[in-house]
Amino acid sequence: MTPAAKLLRRLASLFYLALALAGCLALVIMGLFFVALKDLPRVPDPLSRIIETPPTEVYAASGERIMVLGGREAVPLNRVSHHFVRAVIATEDHRFWDHQGINKLRTLKALWITLFEPGRIQGASTITQQLAKNLFFSFERTYRRKFHELMVALQIESQYSKRDILEAYVNQIPFGIGAHGIEQAARKYFGKPAATLTLSESTLLAGLPKSPTRYNPYRYYLRARKRQRVVLNRMVAVGYITRQDAQEACREAPVLVERTAGTRTGSYFLDAVLRRLEDRYGPEVIHHGGLQVFTTLEPRLQAAAIAAVNKGMASLEQRLGLLGSQPADKTDRPQAALVAVEATTGAVRAMVGGRSYAESEYNRAVQGKRQPGSGFKPFLYYSALEKLALSPAAVVTDQTVTIPVKGSGDWTPRNFGRQHAGPMILKKALMKSVNTVAAQLVAETGPEAVIEVARRCGIQSPLNNVYSVALGSSEVTPLEMAAAFATFATGGIRNRPFLVSRVEDAMGRVLEEHIVSGKRTLDRGITYQLVDMLQGAINQGTGAITRRMGFNLPAAGKTGTTNGYRDAWFTGFTPTLSTAVWVGFDKRKGLQDKDGSGITGGRGAAPIWSEFMIQATSGEPPRKFTIPPDIHFEQADPITGYQAGGDTQGPLRVALKDDQQLRLAPGTQPWERENH
Repeated sequence: MTPAAKLLRRLASLFYLALALAGCLALVIMGLFFVALKDLPRVPDPLSRIIETPPTEVYAASGERIMVLGGREAVPLNRVSHHFVRAVIATEDHRFWDHQGINKLRTLKALWITLFEPGRIQGASTITQQLAKNLFFSFERTYRRKFHELMVALQIESQYSKRDILEAYVNQIPFGIGAHGIEQAARKYFGKPAATLTLSESTLLAGLPKSPTRYNPYRYYLRARKRQRVVLNRMVAVGYITRQDAQEACREAPVLVERTAGTRTGSYFLDAVLRRLEDRYGPEVIHHGGLQVFTTLEPRLQAAAIAAVNKGMASLEQRLGLLGSQPADKTDRPQAALVAVEATTGAVRAMVGGRSYAESEYNRAVQGKRQPGSGFKPFLYYSALEKLALSPAAVVTDQTVTIPVKGSGDWTPRNFGRQHAGPMILKKALMKSVNTVAAQLVAETGPEAVIEVARRCGIQSPLNNVYSVALGSSEVTPLEMAAAFATFATGGIRNRPFLVSRVEDAMGRVLEEHIVSGKRTLDRGITYQLVDMLQGAINQGTGAITRRMGFNLPAAGKTGTTNGYRDAWFTGFTPTLSTAVWVGFDKRKGLQDKDGSGITGGRGAAPIWSEFMIQATSGEPPRKFTIPPDIHFEQADPITGYQAGGDTQGPLRVALKDDQQLRLAPGTQPWERENH
């Protein structure tokens, strides 16, 4: 056999081998294709039923259903403005009329980016593919799910006309504020049917589905208008409108209808829950996934919180001389926020983010960062007890203090009363919230120690590494304060605050469940010493108004007032419930009554806290804070720190660790130690 013949035979063998391998590969691919087809959901007939997804239901901790998301008002395509139809096609899928369910060029581009540009995931869904997502109970982004979605899209395209597909699509789009489908969106945003939407109104709405929360025009009108220009430019690029049409639409600022109390959720707590769920699962799952969401909200406590805020703000406005005179600008009214956290679990039981959700969706409870003033001092005092090994009976001096600050000149904090009381024990200094003593303590501990304690208690907001951080110069939220003080209530065990206890999908499968797992972050004995000092603040100190208002259960807490009386705080807790209240103006102007006196935390926030806590703990038996075994009590002279004698005026009981003892005043006999 000649060499040429041998070569031909070898090439033929390789050809038949390659052919056999290709055949086997084709069989495998075909097998996988048919296996995949077995799992595909059935496309409904008529196609309009594809948007009939089960609603997402939200429940309170009591089991009461408190919100339903879902439900649409479907309209035929001929009752939808052609401006909106074109805007959606130009923005979402400009080749919609040409492809058969898959945009091949976009798919290849997306595949290339996903495979060869690490960290980037490029979507390529057509309108038909987006519609197909409604048939899946899982919205996870996997290649298998994407393949199934693609197959369903091809099936839809083979069975239905483009108009049928488009009609189903525009009736299922989520637009935010509880609007699902273009008819609901047109009525909720503009108070008109979808058929009469102008080009300007249509393009504003067409820009919302990308992120209904981020582009909510009621909150971010300029941002929504910027997104509208993107839609108009897409319409120009596709050839649906001229550049002049786009410019005219930009000049015509769409006028939104006045919102009602039922807009979006109507509740600051539910709004916070919805934002959290949208961040975790995406708006498609929340609005089309039929989830069962179980929250931590206690309706009875929530009602008490709303009532306490309303009553407290009416009283405050009377003091400010504003009662009966509504400002033209409703944002120029004092506001309030309240958060109640179950100390032993971290469950948020009540949340009020402002006076009226209908007037403002801005949630001051979780978004409103404000200076806590003296309300931050407990973190300083814990660091002093721990780092400096002080006892609550250690003698400090209320006096003028000037602390040199490198590169910033001197820091000279002043007391609110502009007076000095001289020597006193540490417990009394915290009870009376003496700024000059706090300044001396932070000069010894350093601001880093204060920040570190705040972090151990759960404060996450940025804290400036400056001496004034001990006096609350860095901004925090009411939710952070309530959760951080709950760490004191539990004897030093921190529980992460949470609003959602469990989420199930439409099939009853658990998607997430919060497992309470507290972590000890503070020393038990030192924490109790701090709690005992904070009990003194409520019983005889700056928070004594709570007792005068009739709240009698064992509790501890701290007032907070900032410079210029711009913020008034009270954060307090029982062994089971920690509540923070903030009062102030959004515009950060001072709170001053009709006589020109500033409104402190004790006058502005503590009454709201008291009103709420009286209702929240109604019927509960008195529960004392658990006393660690290494703690004992002694009566101390509040000025000298000596053991109190028979002639001591206003002795204070102090909690001491076993290695701490009070000194005897010269010429006195020791008192018997008080154990527990």
